[in-house]
Amino acid sequence: MKSRFSIEKPIIQAPMAGITTPEFVAACCEAGILGSIGAGYLNGDETKGFIQKVKSLTNKPFSVNLFIQEEPGIDVSVLQDAREALQPIYDELGIPKIQRVISTEVFEGQVQAIIDEGVNIVSFTFGIPDEDTIKKLKSHDVYLIGTATTIEEAVEVEKAGLDAVVLQGREAGGHRGTFTEPIELIATADLVKTVQGKVSIPIIAAGGIMTKEHVTSMFDLGASFVQVGTVLLTAHECGAAKTHKNAILNSSQESTTLTKAFTGKYARGLKNKFTEQLKDATVAPYPIQHYLTLHIRKESANQNNPEYMSLWMGENSYLAKEGTIKEIIGHLYL
Repeated sequence: MKSRFSIEKPIIQAPMAGITTPEFVAACCEAGILGSIGAGYLNGDETKGFIQKVKSLTNKPFSVNLFIQEEPGIDVSVLQDAREALQPIYDELGIPKIQRVISTEVFEGQVQAIIDEGVNIVSFTFGIPDEDTIKKLKSHDVYLIGTATTIEEAVEVEKAGLDAVVLQGREAGGHRGTFTEPIELIATADLVKTVQGKVSIPIIAAGGIMTKEHVTSMFDLGASFVQVGTVLLTAHECGAAKTHKNAILNSSQESTTLTKAFTGKYARGLKNKFTEQLKDATVAPYPIQHYLTLHIRKESANQNNPEYMSLWMGENSYLAKEGTIKEIIGHLYL
């Protein structure tokens, strides 16, 4: 993969949907790693526009990450309970009550945008694409990367015919790529060790990787590549809100928590008033909860109020430093 796509360093920028900008992705590519577009919240046209912008900023390879979507089945009473749990926060932030929740199927449009724009690396989160999608992308010579959080998921990724697998450990910030139940929380090092030998495709280690020592240990365990996210969020080129960057830089050990409250899927981020207030509340399934809380997160950001923002970060966020992407990558790998 490294030689095929002319990557100077065996490092992949985590997609981080909703945070990455074209400028950030391009800067990662120019720093010699594989930049990644987090297209999870984009539709087909938006995905195509994002790809075109990145192509205008760099001629180096990059990937696109897609969410595997499922139609959420939900009881009306669950939706009502989820809305009621959020109502005090709507009131505090001065947001009108959400009347409708709309989720649009966009996956096929995203796949077509990837083909039209000649992107040749695609990764997937929250599951494995269907057989027809895999065949369609492979017919256009697209390299396919799955995400797994357990041995069983990694084996399924290879069985489906994907070319590599991201092993996402417990420490990882943001959404967990889990697609089987029950959810398991396995440390990155343990996951890499246990999957080693169980699959023959390249392993990409992800989760809690913040230092050169972390990177070296993953390679020693058998990973072919590492994927990093939190360590890049405090880069000068990163478009994350200043509130988010400051939260990472000021975080301490054990600052994070796993929560479904923001989107309906488990994700790791900073403990704040929102995660604690919704700890035991009814949560709608993804992506409905995502839309129910979207205005809360946006308004909280507008008010520079970190208490209701989804401040995604990994367990080792306290090790983050400011700097350019090139400087940060230089500290991880020479």
